[in-house]
Amino acid sequence: MEQTFSDFVDSYLDTHVGISENFLSTALSGHLKDNLVCLFENKLLLAAGTGNETLVAHNKLVRGDSIYWLGREHNDPHENSFFDLMDEFVEYLNRTCYTGITGYEFHYNLYEEGAFYKKHIDQFQQNGTRAYSMIMYLNADWVLADGGELCIHHAGREQLIAPTNGKSVFFKSSEMAHQVMQTNKARMSITGWLKVN
Repeated sequence: MEQTFSDFVDSYLDTHVGISENFLSTALSGHLKDNLVCLFENKLLLAAGTGNETLVAHNKLVRGDSIYWLGREHNDPHENSFFDLMDEFVEYLNRTCYTGITGYEFHYNLYEEGAFYKKHIDQFQQNGTRAYSMIMYLNADWVLADGGELCIHHAGREQLIAPTNGKSVFFKSSEMAHQVMQTNKARMSITGWLKVN
């Protein structure tokens, strides 16, 4: 995986937005998608909000996705494989880039047809622990007409990233304003943050 990690970081250093087409293996992304579909069918997803843990607002005119937090306490083999991968990636970042990452948090994301998330930054105003944002897509057979692009706002330009299966995106949480464009079919991912003390 070291070459995959290196290429991922190099693309981040070149453009401030790292993109990897194969950070998640096809098998692992398929298992994680199956988990997410099962959670949705069992009505275990919760409406996502904006704000922090003490003040959360729910407004579908701003954010329309649903989430479910991943955790090793679930004892799910595929979630654990995902966390093993993240442990490797964090170790690589700390060893080669001196990032000082001390933890992470990730949740499943589901945008149903018509949902979107308006322009925002991932870091809270009074809490700077989120250092890097990561998004890993779980959408097989995605085509342009399906919409749902991640739109990154650079100075003077916008970068549209299609949420195709296995693709992963990595950027600094405090710097990159971004939004999720309206999706025309169910759009699935794992989203989270690499954190520092």
